[in-house]
Amino acid sequence: MEDMPEINIVEAETALNLSFSDKELLQRALTHRSFINETPDYPLEDNERLEFLGDAVLDFVTAEYLYHRYPELPEGRLTNLRSALVRTERLAQFASDMGLGSYLLLGRGEAESGGRNRMALLCDAYEALIGAMYLDNGIEATSQFIHVTIEPALEEIIATNADKDAKSMLQELSQSHCHLTPTYRTVQETGPDHAKEFTVEALVGEKAYGQGLGLSKQTAAQAAAEKALENLHQEIDELARQKTTVKATAGRELAIVYQEIGEIVDLEMEQFDTENGNEIAEQPEDISV
Repeated sequence: MEDMPEINIVEAETALNLSFSDKELLQRALTHRSFINETPDYPLEDNERLEFLGDAVLDFVTAEYLYHRYPELPEGRLTNLRSALVRTERLAQFASDMGLGSYLLLGRGEAESGGRNRMALLCDAYEALIGAMYLDNGIEATSQFIHVTIEPALEEIIATNADKDAKSMLQELSQSHCHLTPTYRTVQETGPDHAKEFTVEALVGEKAYGQGLGLSKQTAAQAAAEKALENLHQEIDELARQKTTVKATAGRELAIVYQEIGEIVDLEMEQFDTENGNEIAEQPEDISV
């Protein structure tokens, strides 16, 4: 095989904490089509076919893991959990956490425009990596890798209800506490036409409570709703704490007032008793027979 340009595959394998018998598979998983477009004599194909395979492997392994991990959950909740685990933003985060972007072979234009940090590109590379691992190491080793990756993410998803429809939850919360229905607006579109990323804000009234990114406006709106839920809950909790503080302060102030009133009444009673006592003492004794 010819020498591979621009990347030391053994160094990438070590840095990513991976082990491949067939180094070409890892090389292909790290090769973006923009690099192929600028390097027509490159001996390998890009990672899109591996991405296709990895997407299917991820869905299967994640579904099987959830099926055995939560035998009591109905199909609908399992589907929501799986969707939350394999959504674009989360897979991109997995790729970012392991430093995958640093070892991608990108075209010059893609690299200069921030492709190594682009969510869609990172998600695709992660799926391609899973596909390459499956072909090289088989389903058991690949499943172990996926399990280790998704376990902490799954705990976070369950703790924050991230598998539920964030837009519906935000609407319920904002209507019950603010008597307003959330609205969404697209504030930015970036990236090439084939891989656009959208930035959407979630507003309650005129105030923006959250901002989200996504490969579609709907996905970005869901991400914005998740952030808005977090911020709105914090605001509601803070208002509740303030009300509690005000009540406690008012209670203490009222107790002080009652105490002062009691002291005044006691003082006046003492003065009244003293004055009446003096009047009684000054009255002449009746000595008539």
